[in-house]
Amino acid sequence: MAKVMDFNLVLMGAVLLSVLYLWTTTEAEDLYVNTTILYSAIAKGAVCLDGSAPAFHFYPGTSSGVYSWVIHLQGGGWCETTSDCQNRARSDLSSKHAPIVAHFSGVLSNDPQLNPDFYNWNLVKIRCCDGSSYTGDIEEVDPDTNLHYRGARIFEAIMEELLYRKGMIYAQNAILSGTSAGGLGAILHCDKFRYFFPLTVRVKCISDAAFFLNVKTITGEPQIEEYYKRVVALHGSAKNLPLSCTLSLNDPSLCFFPQYAAQHTYTPLFIINSAYDAFQINHSLIPSEADPQHVWDYCKGNLNSCSPSQLQTIQDFRLTFLEALNELGPSTTRGYFISSCHSHHGIEIQSYWSYTNSPTLANKTIAEAVGGWFFDRSGFQGVYCPYPCGILCH
Repeated sequence: MAKVMDFNLVLMGAVLLSVLYLWTTTEAEDLYVNTTILYSAIAKGAVCLDGSAPAFHFYPGTSSGVYSWVIHLQGGGWCETTSDCQNRARSDLSSKHAPIVAHFSGVLSNDPQLNPDFYNWNLVKIRCCDGSSYTGDIEEVDPDTNLHYRGARIFEAIMEELLYRKGMIYAQNAILSGTSAGGLGAILHCDKFRYFFPLTVRVKCISDAAFFLNVKTITGEPQIEEYYKRVVALHGSAKNLPLSCTLSLNDPSLCFFPQYAAQHTYTPLFIINSAYDAFQINHSLIPSEADPQHVWDYCKGNLNSCSPSQLQTIQDFRLTFLEALNELGPSTTRGYFISSCHSHHGIEIQSYWSYTNSPTLANKTIAEAVGGWFFDRSGFQGVYCPYPCGILCH
């Protein structure tokens, strides 16, 4: 999934914090934020896969931003089997093995030049330790593996902490965002997040690198659909998917797909994605099982290496992506920034969010497009032209 931080930077941040006991380094764009373990969540059963307490990173707002909040859900994929979840529980996605700090940048930057609309807001990153985009909730603990499927409870427990212990209940502006699996979580919890606040509060959601399509592989297999079914079944997620969506489809697990769930999301939503999303091309459209001879390896790594027939398949994927986006229906409150970068980047990456070489549409970076949309200065619904547009994306 999306790489949301460089491991070396995390280690460097840990050393700096242990020596200097500071929230940040001396330069504003290098923001390192301590990990908060929410031990009180254990009593509520809101625990990670391994039964440990969930975690988040919180950087308090200042000046005009003290009553405004960005809540960002970390990406990190899902787990579909007990062995898959066991491996995940042993990784740094578990709070037991989480780094002691997180590097904040992009939408979580506190630099006014790099994040002009949200730099002085309360900035929160919720760590992903459940494997279900914060939707799972099974009371019974697996007796053989001691696995806990409680993603939905984690979301509720951390929201409660932020609302009543950190002051988010007094928010005037609030954003729920997320990248990749976290971006899917932002869609699935968007309306629920809105209900935490009075109607006078401006509340919107951002889904980044998370518009996962229900597509068949190049060999015609519904691999991603079957995968999502297993995730939903294992975690007991169906009851936490948007109700109006699950009631409208024969298979409730389909509502784990953003293209269906977002049709039932009523809170203003901004979708950031690439029409050539590298994760989806590599894992949904052309997984290794569909290419045993490795004919697609070079093309999947670099579109410049695709043959004409391979490139046509990739272009067809883009058209399918845009069709699914259009099927959400018209909306004056929805925004989107659809690039042609062959990547699975996240808005926590500074060069993707706002920098000198950032992707732009209509002469706007993602940060400018989202800021104008959030504050109702201007709507934004932009789509890059097809490849080779985006060939210079970084």
